[in-house]
Amino acid sequence: MEVRAPYQVALVQMAMSSDPATNLDVACEKVREAASHGAKVVCLPELFRTPYFCQKEDTSLFALAEAIPGPSTEALGWEARRSSIVVIASLFERRAPGLHHNTTVVIGTDGSILGLYRKMHIPDDPAYYEKFYFTPGDLGFRIFPTEFGNLGVLICWDQWFPEAARLTALRGADVIFYPTAIGWHPAEKEANGAAQLDAWRTVQRGHAIANGVYVAAVNRVGVEAPAGPPGLEFWGTSFFCDPQGIVVAEASSEHAEILYGTVDAARIEDVRRNWPFLRDRRIDAYAGFDKRFLDSEKQ
Repeated sequence: MEVRAPYQVALVQMAMSSDPATNLDVACEKVREAASHGAKVVCLPELFRTPYFCQKEDTSLFALAEAIPGPSTEALGWEARRSSIVVIASLFERRAPGLHHNTTVVIGTDGSILGLYRKMHIPDDPAYYEKFYFTPGDLGFRIFPTEFGNLGVLICWDQWFPEAARLTALRGADVIFYPTAIGWHPAEKEANGAAQLDAWRTVQRGHAIANGVYVAAVNRVGVEAPAGPPGLEFWGTSFFCDPQGIVVAEASSEHAEILYGTVDAARIEDVRRNWPFLRDRRIDAYAGFDKRFLDSEKQ
């Protein structure tokens, strides 16, 4: 069996300004920088064009949404084409009047759109009021074949759901990218911050281990308070881990930076031969996963 050559990926950890045009310019600049350092796939954070506006419910903020294709895909498509790379970009998609999604677009080396992933799991928590803005995804869990490898893409809150990672891996992903916007409520940081960050890292490393895939989580940094103080403190700490869950690269909690990692199909093959979880799955015994909850008296 022919094994694809290793390829480098880059995660662009950013701090967002209040100006969408500036954020797009910075993203394009970082994509170029990553490509100049050998990256073949570059991933941007969740909703990178704006501050995290979901901290409040405000109908005027729907004006931030854009069509796909649109200005962001045009600019990033040009960058992908000039450097012959793949770009993964998370956008606030205006699909139709009154119909919006939290969508990641995968742009190929020729600048064309290879496909979309629309966020499936939509949170509704204090300062994360995404259900007000986003319709749940209707495209399912997908992979995007490229000349470098098979890319899986999920988005932020999807990180906590093993079903999403499993189905993406079963479709053939070499690596699962998680564009992210996650951070602390400042009042909770001292008491719960370390545990929250550790849980976030641990669950994603678990997805890598359970599925024998690379995982690439890319977050934003900085304090953002579009709804007024105290806002959210985004914890950065973007990371890249291998199919054994070993963190091979990790960014800081405070600074904008580009993180690099290598996806190696031979490493996936070796890990899966020694930890054959996919072989040993009891697919005949998993009835019930399509239920919200299994009441004991009905089992």
